[in-house]
Amino acid sequence: MKIEAAVLRAADAPYTIEPVELADPGPGEVLVKIAGVGMCHTDMLGRIPGDLIAKPVVLGHEGSGVVEAVGAGVAGLEVGDHVVMSFDSCGVCGTCREGIPGGCSQMAALNMLGIPLDGRTRASAPDGEAVNNRWFGQSSFGTYALGTAQNVVPVTRDVPLDLLGPLGCGIQTGAGSALISLGVRAGDSFAVFGAGAVGLSAVMAARVAGATTIIAVDLHESRLELARELGATHTVNGADDDIAMQIHGTTGEGVRYALDTTAVPDVVAAAVASLHTRGVCGLVGVGSADYRLDPNLMLMGRTVKGIIEGDAVPQTFIPRMIELWRQDRFPFDRLITKYPLAEINQAEQDTNAGRAVKPVLIPG
Repeated sequence: MKIEAAVLRAADAPYTIEPVELADPGPGEVLVKIAGVGMCHTDMLGRIPGDLIAKPVVLGHEGSGVVEAVGAGVAGLEVGDHVVMSFDSCGVCGTCREGIPGGCSQMAALNMLGIPLDGRTRASAPDGEAVNNRWFGQSSFGTYALGTAQNVVPVTRDVPLDLLGPLGCGIQTGAGSALISLGVRAGDSFAVFGAGAVGLSAVMAARVAGATTIIAVDLHESRLELARELGATHTVNGADDDIAMQIHGTTGEGVRYALDTTAVPDVVAAAVASLHTRGVCGLVGVGSADYRLDPNLMLMGRTVKGIIEGDAVPQTFIPRMIELWRQDRFPFDRLITKYPLAEINQAEQDTNAGRAVKPVLIPG
């Protein structure tokens, strides 16, 4: 079928809205008509010179929409279902079977390259040029996307479908990191470094969990203000000196949990230094610079752990987040700014400038 998609042809090129021929869903595949798709920081990996993402490519991995067709062997999904598209996983490796699909042994191959495992692209330009469309098992910067039975999650039909896409990655990562991977509980102290969509989702989740001290750190005062409205009890400007000392001054002994969303080495070091002696720091930021951790801090019992997708199982966690939203306890929609898909380059600029927390692109 013919669709329109935002195609990235080079790391330093703008997105271009182009006609694309999309294959019918094959075995295990699901065709989704996109109602909305979030722009996530991970999509910016396509901007790194020398990256491994094959181009031309359709990015986008926070799609939501309506099932239009299903391929052979797909169970539990029917035409007309409202769905959120999340990350892909194999479903059969040991980590997937343990209920941690973000740690799938084929995570990188299935999600980060944009190419199907069998090497056959499912999309092409009008002249026959192959267009890669397997970014996070969906490539949803378009009017339609091909997902898989593993990463398409049915949701109730009485919620605003165009807003739900970010639940599949960024918001899931923040909320899942707090509620599942770190296990923040009532009475705990929690600090979030970076108050973007992931960090603010973690703030909201920590409030749901009953944390009594929730600290947000960011460079943008507008985001710190939003963090206070969403549940942060304290905020710190990331440009201040001695951030860890400020957090220790607030808590008396450091926080029980910290979450870094920035991947900036100095910020990660401050997050670890903000912990009390048995505290745990989760890392969800994507970066390339080496981290430098104080061995004396680590020796005292602190833990640093990497987290992928909040350690969540999308099929169960996405409906949980939707139910919390229904109860006005998880207002993720306050993070969202809508843009027409044709304005994807403006949405990207606004994201990079901190003007938009979570852009959601609406196909025309």
